[in-house]
Amino acid sequence: MYDPKPGHHLRCGYASKTQPIYGSRQIRMTKHILVTNDDGVMAPGLLELVSEMRKLGKVSVLAPDRNWSGGGHVKTLDRALRVKEVRLADGTQAFASDGAPSDCVALATLGYFKEPIDIVVSGINIGANLGHDVTYSGTVTAAMEAVIAGIPGVAVSLETMDNHIGELDYGPAARAASKIVHQVIQNGLAHEILLNINVPFLTDKKIRGIVLTRQGLRVYHSRLDERTDPRGKPYYWIGGDAPTGVPERGTDVDALAEGFVSVTPLQLDLTAYRAITDLNTWLWDESSLGTTLLESSEKFSFFRSD
Repeated sequence: MYDPKPGHHLRCGYASKTQPIYGSRQIRMTKHILVTNDDGVMAPGLLELVSEMRKLGKVSVLAPDRNWSGGGHVKTLDRALRVKEVRLADGTQAFASDGAPSDCVALATLGYFKEPIDIVVSGINIGANLGHDVTYSGTVTAAMEAVIAGIPGVAVSLETMDNHIGELDYGPAARAASKIVHQVIQNGLAHEILLNINVPFLTDKKIRGIVLTRQGLRVYHSRLDERTDPRGKPYYWIGGDAPTGVPERGTDVDALAEGFVSVTPLQLDLTAYRAITDLNTWLWDESSLGTTLLESSEKFSFFRSD
């Protein structure tokens, strides 16, 4: 059974006392929420999320015009981006771009909407984004793009079952996201921090609560499928069975398996600080570097060995 350590339950005051908060944005954060996703602007999960976010502030929608699942973090620089107005199923005004989810966030935060964006909420994704999934996920990288722009970002994903038949109920995930985004609005987030939310495929009554987690280990079962086209030329599909995960205590994988909503704070600084001490023992080419890595690292106070 999932048994988080004391203090791991989501609570007020999440923002670090030692990290700068997103300035004055936390005061006016309810004014303008951008909702985006990677499943496409017409995805039902986005509509459900929009409905809940309206309860927290003004909502604008700018999302891809097609499915970008697994597209990762993209910045389109080699062509122009197009945006068109569309209407969601309930008549809500929205905007669709031919760019990636991260492009949509960039467009919005760079001035497509005249009123500044205060928080970006991405989702609701079809399928959980756990562990290493975050490097592939357009849902999560949209939230990363928000952080790069100096704006709080939240990614929301719903666990799905392979054997599920019929429409998905995004309501529980949207309501869980609303509770968490409300906390972000009330407390702010430290710079360079985004929240990755994963919601179990359960009803509201069966969801056991909301817990803070760390990234777990995702296990991929990928395989290469080589085929030959009618002209005799080979082509390839990367496929395989659905990924699984190691349900280690305190991780997003375990929390979801035990019926909890998982909230994992992520950061954009990917430096492996613990590796620096070991790397400093390597014999670097001083003729090309001009100095040893150890001597160089002493010049930078942010190098840590802990």
